[in-house]
Amino acid sequence: MILAAGRGERMRPLTDSCPKPLLEVAGKPLIVWHIERLVAAGFRDLVINHAHLGHLFESRLGDGHAWGAQIAWSAEPPGALETAGGIANALPLLGEAPFALVNGDIWCDFDAPRLANVAASPDADVLAYLLLVANPAHNPAGDFCLAAERIVPQGEPRYTYSGIGIYRPALFASIVRGERAKLAPLLRDAIARDQVRGELHAGRWVDVGTPERLADLDRELREGAARTSKRGQGSNRSLG
Repeated sequence: MILAAGRGERMRPLTDSCPKPLLEVAGKPLIVWHIERLVAAGFRDLVINHAHLGHLFESRLGDGHAWGAQIAWSAEPPGALETAGGIANALPLLGEAPFALVNGDIWCDFDAPRLANVAASPDADVLAYLLLVANPAHNPAGDFCLAAERIVPQGEPRYTYSGIGIYRPALFASIVRGERAKLAPLLRDAIARDQVRGELHAGRWVDVGTPERLADLDRELREGAARTSKRGQGSNRSLG
């Protein structure tokens, strides 16, 4: 499931006419970066929720065929249902097996095949498996403590939740479909019962929360692509 129902208030005025996950970096919408990475790892049945300007998602992405995916849409009312509420609303589309979850408004070079392996062979007692990252400047205190692969209530060091993970539908069993509900309280309760695991991602991760971060990421990716292209051209010349 890709979460795409947020309003993107901090990204205004850009999000007044375009949902944040459809904003482009390096010539490609943020959400398409996720779709391509997930499909390459074998995740081809995708569920995407939407609320703000939701029709733009469906007109832009369609059924996902262009990327080798099959997209099912989970529409939410104006104002959306928060993260856990949106997931609970989409459970009939997700089925009963563990599923991957990705926030649509981030950029990350996460190891999607690794995520697929975790989803395919989860610990029966674990309700969530979270990908954590080093704390960014806007979240210096972090969210969770990681001890080996266990997420624990207290301790150091603390890391930031990336918005990427594997979840069991049972985590959302207490939420009535159509009601607003936050994810953090569910995770805290599951952590207290020792039912959450995770790992630290050492690669690139960006919470694309402001126009400035969007512009910085766009520049970074374009410069990286240009460097890669130059290296390839140099290698071709040497072969000639």
